[in-house]
Amino acid sequence: MARHLATQALRLLVAVLLALGLLAPAAAQDDYKLGAGDVLRVTVYDQPDLQTDAEISEAGTISLPLIGEAAVGGKTRTEAAQAIADGLKRGGFLKEANVMVRVLEYRSQQVAVLGEVAKPGRYAISRPSSVAEMIGIAGGITAKGSQLVTVTQNGANGEAKRQEVNLNDQIAAGAGKALLLRAGDTVFVPGAPQFYIYGEVRQPGGYVLTPGMTVGQALSLGGGLTQRGTERGIRVERRSADGSVKIYSIRGQDPLQANDVLRVPESWF
Repeated sequence: MARHLATQALRLLVAVLLALGLLAPAAAQDDYKLGAGDVLRVTVYDQPDLQTDAEISEAGTISLPLIGEAAVGGKTRTEAAQAIADGLKRGGFLKEANVMVRVLEYRSQQVAVLGEVAKPGRYAISRPSSVAEMIGIAGGITAKGSQLVTVTQNGANGEAKRQEVNLNDQIAAGAGKALLLRAGDTVFVPGAPQFYIYGEVRQPGGYVLTPGMTVGQALSLGGGLTQRGTERGIRVERRSADGSVKIYSIRGQDPLQANDVLRVPESWF
């Protein structure tokens, strides 16, 4: 329930930020570098016939009236507008050209959000975006997902840098300190660790293991004891580092580990 509420809260936060314009993957960003796939609208002041919508080619160019191909790939909107204006003046088509470039669709810079999210895939960004923002855009973490996510980023030397981050810590860090993602980065949300509970509980099966979870909390998740169940004599089957499985006695306040198997016995009294 707590995980579900946290996911809903994250989705609500993203929706509010989008509504306020504080979180907008498609919002115009002055320092955004245009790239192949981006769709632009080029407007020339006092020249409505020259307005053009065009997609940037793999070569980084767009086709425009009068001047033909214009190289805009790798430029900001301001730089692209100046290059187009220069082309119009250099070709003798206009003495003065006031050009505005607007990005209609951001496609060239993308971040992949994979794993246990509602809508895994690649998402376009118009500026560096936080891990929480991108997970929110991907629909939030599923009920089976972990709050510990893996982020892979391209380093300055071209080598991939991988690190594990806690989503809750990222949200608490705020915009100034949160890890920022850029084009080509990947966020992977793994499945959360689980434990298993069998025997005299009302709802036996596998459950997500949250940090610090105790045996007593695990019993509650399992629906509590049956009329014949008892907490006395509960055993846990736990796998050791060498792969062997050992059986231990365990009590209500004892913490669980990933992949523990609890066996709840029947009371004989």
